[in-house]
Amino acid sequence: MAAAGNSGGTGGTTADRRGPLDIDDLAARILNGERRALARAITLVESGRADHREATTRLLDSLARENRQALRIGLSGTPGVGKSTFIESFGMMLIAAGLRVAVLAVDPSSTRSGGSILGDKTRMEHLSREKNAFIRPSPSQTHLGGVGRRSREAVALCEAAGFDVVLIETVGVGQSETVVSEMSDLFLLLLAPAGGDELQGVKRGIMEMADIILVNKADGDLKPAATRTCADYAGALRLLRKRPQDPDGFPKALMVSAATRDGLETAWDDMQALADWRRANGHWQRRRAEQARYWFGEDVRQALLARLETPWARSRMAELSEDVAAGQITPAAAARDLLAGLGVG
Repeated sequence: MAAAGNSGGTGGTTADRRGPLDIDDLAARILNGERRALARAITLVESGRADHREATTRLLDSLARENRQALRIGLSGTPGVGKSTFIESFGMMLIAAGLRVAVLAVDPSSTRSGGSILGDKTRMEHLSREKNAFIRPSPSQTHLGGVGRRSREAVALCEAAGFDVVLIETVGVGQSETVVSEMSDLFLLLLAPAGGDELQGVKRGIMEMADIILVNKADGDLKPAATRTCADYAGALRLLRKRPQDPDGFPKALMVSAATRDGLETAWDDMQALADWRRANGHWQRRRAEQARYWFGEDVRQALLARLETPWARSRMAELSEDVAAGQITPAAAARDLLAGLGVG
């Protein structure tokens, strides 16, 4: 039954199938920690329907008044580095320590159908059975780097449901890390043991965002390579500009083994120490305020872009595109024409 409690659809018309949606009742059930209610609410926030978006806004406004906060941990890494194995081992360790863990694993989507493989949940077999775990694979909906447009709202729902730690997994190393960093308190970069040249393959921008670099698979024959890789990254981190949100010794590189669970407790201790220091020194709330500003701007931009998807806008844009191609109007003038018709500008 625990696995069933973790499950939930990845979109669609939940409210339609189950009758009229009572937002107050749904909010109360989420605050009571009911996973089925949480799954239903995440399905609601993933919907693009206008009435569902309105219901989502009312639900999130209601839950925000409780001001529940979890430790939000963003996690990224190259494909094959063992993210799912790490999350399962790390999550099981946290649950054994008495914590409740939510995992938002965002999978790649088909650019044609918007469908998702949803493989992460099947790879976290043990974690998915835990009553104090909630795993939600979500389609990326073709947005940048596989980061679901409504992932941050799913994070807020998990916080409201009383989860202590929310893990947000991205699909790989790329521009999506910028977005994930805007919904996380800590950002982890998971890497595999490699030769010295591999250090050149990790973009400086991603390393500058990372709070802790974890070199995974530090066991067996790979342990010597992991030791060298960890030393290489530790040296690279020391060359980066000091960030005001970091105490001495951070960001740092550590070795872990998701398979044997070696190093996981040390990594968790460092995560807690960093989070505690940021809370005590004002960086935690300051960063969350900055993230709120960022998402306000993103919501405005997305709403404006959505206006371009109306039948009138698509038709008018096609007409103006033909005029531009024919040289009958300049691109700038055509853009002004279209925006004027939308009431923008």
